[in-house]
Amino acid sequence: MMEVQQYEEQGEQQQYGETGAEEEMEITVNYQTLDCLQEHGIAANDIAKLNDAGYHTIESVAHATVRKLSEVKGISEAKVMKLKDLVKSMVPMDFKTAADALEDRKAMVSLTTGSVELDKLLEGGVETGSITEVFGEFRTGKTQLCHTLCVTCQMAVTDGGAEGKAIYIDTEGTFRPARLHAIAERFGMDPEVALENVAYARAHNSEHQMELLKLAAAIMSQDRYALLVVDSATALFRTDYTGRGELSERQMQMAQFLRQLTRLAEEFGVAVFITNQVVANPDGMSFAKDATKPIGGNIIAHASTTRLRLRKGRGENRICTVFDSPTLAEADAQFAVGNQGICDATD
Repeated sequence: MMEVQQYEEQGEQQQYGETGAEEEMEITVNYQTLDCLQEHGIAANDIAKLNDAGYHTIESVAHATVRKLSEVKGISEAKVMKLKDLVKSMVPMDFKTAADALEDRKAMVSLTTGSVELDKLLEGGVETGSITEVFGEFRTGKTQLCHTLCVTCQMAVTDGGAEGKAIYIDTEGTFRPARLHAIAERFGMDPEVALENVAYARAHNSEHQMELLKLAAAIMSQDRYALLVVDSATALFRTDYTGRGELSERQMQMAQFLRQLTRLAEEFGVAVFITNQVVANPDGMSFAKDATKPIGGNIIAHASTTRLRLRKGRGENRICTVFDSPTLAEADAQFAVGNQGICDATD
């Protein structure tokens, strides 16, 4: 997760106006690049091989299994064992107290959604360092929420942002830069700068979607990023694998994709925000309030930390329900979809 800590002045004391010294808030990144391994005797050629295989941080190597690392071309089993022993001393992977875990949670940054009521429902906004899934029928505001977060994540921490860039993986062709321009103007940001801070890619099949995650890891290791959007995470898997005969393979590939998303969220501290489609539930009663269910089954249900259901309200209003969360209570909140992204509900 992205953390906020007090900036401690070293050496000379800085003055801020006549009121005296003030503390600045800055975000610290918890990952280490693979370049650090050169100081410990790992050859640059081996580091390049790890980068090509999708490993860009010390944490990614530490969290990978020996079997996965052995699959990297040009890295022998002896080198893998040496790497594992080395990174184990560089990445804390032991037990810690619940008190320490609580302090880590207090330092977590949340991204504002643009709606006061929705932020209250989420206890501050979309949290970094985990996966948030939003699902619902068409025209419920899923893509508009993605666009709004791409802008708000760039704002200062005190304004509900994380002072980082965004990556947007589009699988349905619904990304609209003009909408980002309007949202940036709403929040008083330079639209040109806001658009430059969003890296966009169009995924054309499920295999390409997996490859884009490797590119995303490479990009995030070079600069500060706060958000990774996948809209939608399941659409291409749904069309590339059809029928019951391919259901097992589809779920297995989707599980691998979601595992990579979890890895990126934990390594780089970014908020991973994914959208999901719904399907009519044939087992549901025809008179039920909502006879749809998210696709992906238990695989995506277990991978997502927070699951939000969106449904239509009156006019441009939408209703968000906490469907599943380890911390948030099951409740509803109303918001609206406007020309400048997600905003407060209208009467």
